[in-house]
Amino acid sequence: MNAGVYRARRAQLRAAVDGGAILILGNNDAPKNYVDNAYPFRQDSHFLYYAGISETGMAALIAPDGRDTLYGRPHDPDDLVWHGPRPHVGDHAAAGGFAEHRAVAELGPDLRELAGAGVRVHYLPPYRAERRFQLAELLGGDPRAVDGGVSAELVRAVCAQRLIKSRDEVAEIEDALAVTAEMYRVAMGAARPGRAEYEVAGLMQARALELGRREAFTPIVTVRGEVLHNHSCDNTLADGDLMLVDSGAESPLFYASDITRTFPVNGRFSDRQRRIYEIVLAAQMAVINAASPAHDNKQMHLLAARTIAGGLTDLGLMKGNPDDAVAAGAHALFFPHGIGHMMGLDVHDMEDLGDIVGYPEGEQRSSQFGLGFLRMTRQLEPGFVITVEPGIYFIPALIDQWRAENRHAEFIDYDAIEGYKGFGGIRIEDDLLITADGARVLGPGIPKTIDEVEAACRDSND
Repeated sequence: MNAGVYRARRAQLRAAVDGGAILILGNNDAPKNYVDNAYPFRQDSHFLYYAGISETGMAALIAPDGRDTLYGRPHDPDDLVWHGPRPHVGDHAAAGGFAEHRAVAELGPDLRELAGAGVRVHYLPPYRAERRFQLAELLGGDPRAVDGGVSAELVRAVCAQRLIKSRDEVAEIEDALAVTAEMYRVAMGAARPGRAEYEVAGLMQARALELGRREAFTPIVTVRGEVLHNHSCDNTLADGDLMLVDSGAESPLFYASDITRTFPVNGRFSDRQRRIYEIVLAAQMAVINAASPAHDNKQMHLLAARTIAGGLTDLGLMKGNPDDAVAAGAHALFFPHGIGHMMGLDVHDMEDLGDIVGYPEGEQRSSQFGLGFLRMTRQLEPGFVITVEPGIYFIPALIDQWRAENRHAEFIDYDAIEGYKGFGGIRIEDDLLITADGARVLGPGIPKTIDEVEAACRDSND
């Protein structure tokens, strides 16, 4: 994306905020255990969107008079020794379409001068503790007062702008998905009895690095898929296990991909695994086929939930009317999370801004277990990129808790599900672009049907 893209984005943001200056801070290095041993640097996504610069210690100030200024660290000759030749602040300013650039040490005085002249400085909520102290220092205030000064107007404007993905942004996501497809090809070939989860995870990361990319988030690579955010990779794969992998690569401009596949360690689904897998796949395809600007995401979630409840009723694990079971929340024993989330520069796009990203203003999350975890109820709009990721999980502790409470006993056959306590979990996830009249699954396609998955495991192991 060229400098004009970033300049136009800032102009659109300025027009959406009624008066005042807009401060967009970049990230600083985050030390692991001492200053010079930092975590891999990842730029703030809002800064990437409005400036396009992945460099530590920078800030952008969008002034009401139309001037945009980039602040950065001045050139240090010692950097040549440790880091080699690097672009100067002026080079970054040109690349991001900034007319002016200044040393970052001048940002605080400039902000205080604006405040002294009665100009409001709009800023976004901090999601790192050090950002809160940085804002207090820059604005000459108390760190405890920083959250109270967050600009709701700016939050709404940024959210509205970033929700709709341009053609270039969609291309970046599809670029990331092409690498992700390669990572899954490796995973399906690497999963076999006797291997450790961390070996599969390492081979996937290696494939991303071979293609010059890094992972968009900490992956889930596990045979204990019933633990929804299981980042441990210490288990040994055994014959009969299902492996759940939730992973994705970043594009060159840091756009995310997010894919989940579940596949048999021995290359072939058992009859029981096949039946559960088919229910999850039917739920996902029902949502993909129905998604369009005519619906909101809560409707999509409930469609998946009804499909799952119906399938489990046919299987004898649930009973009664599936619609009534979903209305009561009984399905959440098996499907306790939401159908998906926004995706873009963040894998959970803009969730640092809060529920305004996924919920219309004034709408509160449900208090019902399961439905309350739904990250998004918004009406779908052309240009949204969302994930669709239904799942069925058999969580022993949750089953025991609900059974002890006799919870939803009119809809759940607890005797029948006793034998599934060691089953694990199945989730299937794709990234979906909402179009004017429907939706399109992004990326080159990653094996998903039972025949495709088994063939991918078999071909890779031959």
